[in-house]
Amino acid sequence: MTNSDPDFDKKLTSLRDEIDEIDSDLVKLLQRRLSVTSKVGQLKSSVGKPIYDGKREASLFAKRRLQASDAGLSPDLIEDVLRRLMRDSYVSQDASGYRCVNPECKKVVVVGGKGQLGAVFVDLFKRSDYQVDIIEQNDWPHSEAILADASVVIVAVPIRLTSMVIHHLNNLPKECILADLTSIKESPLFEMKKAHAGPVVGLHPMFGPDVTGLIKQTIISCEGRFPEQYQWLLEQFTVWGAKIYPVEAHEHDEAMSMVQVMRHFSTIAYGYHLMSEGADIEKLVAMSSPIYRLELVMVGRLFAQDPTLYADIIFANKENVSMMKRFAYRFLELLEDVSLDDKDAFVDVFNLVSDWFGDYAGDFLEESKSMLLKANELKKH
Repeated sequence: MTNSDPDFDKKLTSLRDEIDEIDSDLVKLLQRRLSVTSKVGQLKSSVGKPIYDGKREASLFAKRRLQASDAGLSPDLIEDVLRRLMRDSYVSQDASGYRCVNPECKKVVVVGGKGQLGAVFVDLFKRSDYQVDIIEQNDWPHSEAILADASVVIVAVPIRLTSMVIHHLNNLPKECILADLTSIKESPLFEMKKAHAGPVVGLHPMFGPDVTGLIKQTIISCEGRFPEQYQWLLEQFTVWGAKIYPVEAHEHDEAMSMVQVMRHFSTIAYGYHLMSEGADIEKLVAMSSPIYRLELVMVGRLFAQDPTLYADIIFANKENVSMMKRFAYRFLELLEDVSLDDKDAFVDVFNLVSDWFGDYAGDFLEESKSMLLKANELKKH
């Protein structure tokens, strides 16, 4: 189709110039907004208020969505933009530092503080003006001196080393808080209470080392001993923006067998199956829908990491084997329905699971829509 408007190029250039000017103004506005949010962070830091304010965030979204609707714009678009802006705002506010909840804390020692997750906590404690020391493998000959005046000792080593490390922490100051960051809780708590007569708490950060901050992140807390003596530590985590979720150690481990172990095991099995079938991953990526691409991303992401990390999680608890066997049995149950061409039985199971999810099914459907849109936008292949 030929262009019938001789001034088309001129008009298009003029409109694009106008868009460029608007975009330039947007950059200036964003710079101004970032400057103000940085001041907010400094102000909050000066009085010890947490950076994240859920009520303020919800109110802001509601107001801007209404404003967008009145202006004929998509409320979802405006909320997406705001969420992205606020994520950067939290990072800028995070740079202002944090209130030190317990100025009387003499020293925090992180065993494994140079590891990926340990380093996250070392950085946060330092930005809250705590004195922080690190113990790595080569530091054990000097560990007695390092630990002598510790107020908090956090064990941040791989699961397979946790018990051994805790065993060496049997001469801590009486009032020292002993905590661990492993993804299982019953065994480490037992070992910590055996090694140390003072306050003990089991912690499980539900995030990885690539976080830019703890805002909206969850830290699971399992009571060990003398919880009143470590409450200030949990409060410090909330000042950093984390949500504390208290739970009994055995409940934690049961939940993790589903949240982590089953997820990791089934992902590894799926990746193994794709490889064994000789699947052409380039073609799978090219032909994938957004949701399957996201599935491939999560599978591939796992195989880009340290296999011993996942082996430690899966092999940590012998009861995980029973859970995985039950999963395999249910897999075979559904496979039998397919083999027998029994669609009614298959649909019945589907509906039972749907009823079990209840309102969460619809909530997750809506939540996944924005995730899939973002996943599609980030495609590189």
